[in-house]
Amino acid sequence: MLLTTRLYILFAAIISLFSINLNAQTDTEVYLFDLKVKESSYTLENKRNISNNSGYDNQPSFYNDNQVLFAGTRNNQTDIAAYNVRDSIVHWINTTKQGSEYSPTKIPGEKAISAIRLDTTGLQRLYQYDYKTGKNKVLIKDLVIGYHTWYNAHTVVSAVLADGGLDLVVSNLKDHTNFTQQKKIGRSLHKIPNSQLISYISKETSTWEIKSLDPITGTAQKITDAVPGKEDMCWLPNGTILMPYKNRIYQYDTKGAQKWELFKQFEDPNIWNISRIGVNTIASQLVLVSDVSPETTVDQQTTTFVAKDLEGFLACFSEDIVVQDYPNKVNYTGKTTMRERYIQFFNNNPRITSSLTNRIVNGNVVIDKEKNTVNDEVRLVTIIYEIENGLINRMTFIRN
Repeated sequence: MLLTTRLYILFAAIISLFSINLNAQTDTEVYLFDLKVKESSYTLENKRNISNNSGYDNQPSFYNDNQVLFAGTRNNQTDIAAYNVRDSIVHWINTTKQGSEYSPTKIPGEKAISAIRLDTTGLQRLYQYDYKTGKNKVLIKDLVIGYHTWYNAHTVVSAVLADGGLDLVVSNLKDHTNFTQQKKIGRSLHKIPNSQLISYISKETSTWEIKSLDPITGTAQKITDAVPGKEDMCWLPNGTILMPYKNRIYQYDTKGAQKWELFKQFEDPNIWNISRIGVNTIASQLVLVSDVSPETTVDQQTTTFVAKDLEGFLACFSEDIVVQDYPNKVNYTGKTTMRERYIQFFNNNPRITSSLTNRIVNGNVVIDKEKNTVNDEVRLVTIIYEIENGLINRMTFIRN
């Protein structure tokens, strides 16, 4: 779209007011790529949105080289989904009425999956699920596990919730022992290819580090510093670490240059804030998670506004939404107040239309120039939307 000079000037003046928050995600999608080698380097091809679903779809892992597991939203909860790469079909492993599952992971040597289950009562435990039937049982009863990986068929390495953070714990399912190896770790745990080691993110110092752990001896060693502020990673079979940052993936060759280098930068606006990442055992597929694009969130807000869909409209905003007039005159805060105001607005205005005349997008900031008609009154307005964790957390009006 052609943008007016005035809008460009406005954008330059106000864009510095907003920061891009790259922490937790809410509305996310899972993307799968073919991973191919060309001239001694990897390329990503054939992008597919394998979740393609509103809500939280996250925490992918490979059951085998043809099946991708992820936690997917349906019926207002998350269940274990499996995507068949060859047939492009998603099927659901389970339906747990009393809770939701997260972090589905293949159990070595079993046709089964382990996953964190959070019951509606608040109880959080590690469960085992049969891959075909979904039949389940508790694996570890006395730990509140947040994330986990398997060292072998009877040894689990997990990030356990403790003292407001995460502890690195090695659990032996045969003798039912749990041993804490370190405090202050991140959520990313992986078996290091072609080794008897596990990798984890150490947060003991202000500079986060990628470390290796021998779960049998308890020996830990630093591999390298993590990409600043990031804790999601995966391993290629050749010993290369991949870590995402915003819309880029960086690589660290532990057997070569031993420095962080750019692996891939995405120009696709739908892949703009990557978190989880994984590769299958033969390095033919790469899976990642990205927040839904800020434009998608804003467009959904506009659609539900025009339809006077109150619940759909409110679902686009964070609980602590700030609504203000430019530059910083706060009109109100919080979704409760927003609900009260828009109930009245929708009841008093039966005819609403909206058309977009100009748009600027920069990271998590979307600036729309809109022509809205409320009943028979035409209203020209520029709105600055700031999106955080897939939701609008600040909406600033510039009124003509």
